[in-house]
Amino acid sequence: METEFERMERIIDKNKLEILKNKHIAVFGIGGVGSFAAEALARCFVKKITLIDNDTVTISNINRQLIALHSTINKLKVDIMKERILDINPECCVKAVNLFYCKDTENCINFKDFDAVIDAVDTVSAKLLIIENAKKTGIEVISCMGTGNKLDPSRFEITDISKTSVCPLARVMRNELKKRKISNVPVVYSKEEPLKNKDIPSVNKNQFTKISPGSVSFVPSVAGMIAVSYLVRQFLK
Repeated sequence: METEFERMERIIDKNKLEILKNKHIAVFGIGGVGSFAAEALARCFVKKITLIDNDTVTISNINRQLIALHSTINKLKVDIMKERILDINPECCVKAVNLFYCKDTENCINFKDFDAVIDAVDTVSAKLLIIENAKKTGIEVISCMGTGNKLDPSRFEITDISKTSVCPLARVMRNELKKRKISNVPVVYSKEEPLKNKDIPSVNKNQFTKISPGSVSFVPSVAGMIAVSYLVRQFLK
């Protein structure tokens, strides 16, 4: 009789699979990267997943985010993702946290509850805080760098933040982490040179203080999958 775990058991020892299933992993940011990471964890049958994001789905998310559909516009991303995970694995304990993680909300999240965290947020200050608290707690962390303005997912790789190049976000993170004397941070980053944003005549740029990067479905999703692959392989060592 077929089971949900059968295909995984063909390549992962049952005892090691149990170790993986019993981990508690937090995903910060349920967007183009984080939504795919969260789903990959669910399909690895991780029993405890915490989702942290305060955003709602907008129509501009539909081109790249797993939880973004016309039927989910204006709904909380964490709530949609939780419902989806429970449909994949009803036995999963999923906590949906409607929260923008920053200094003011730092105490709302206890990193001691987790075995690992995936940083899939966009804000530099939040990324630094996530990494800093993961390091203090001594848990696994994988941080995803920029995925916008890129078209080639084959250029992603996992490396230490100190060895990154090309990526503007990675450069900022590298400098800020160095100031804080934080080292040995694994990241998913792309060696592809960022493409230039094209002008969109239908958009009034005067309405915006920041131009959002361009994006496609097949780039951020891959970064999320790579992040989960890294954690799974760390736990199976």
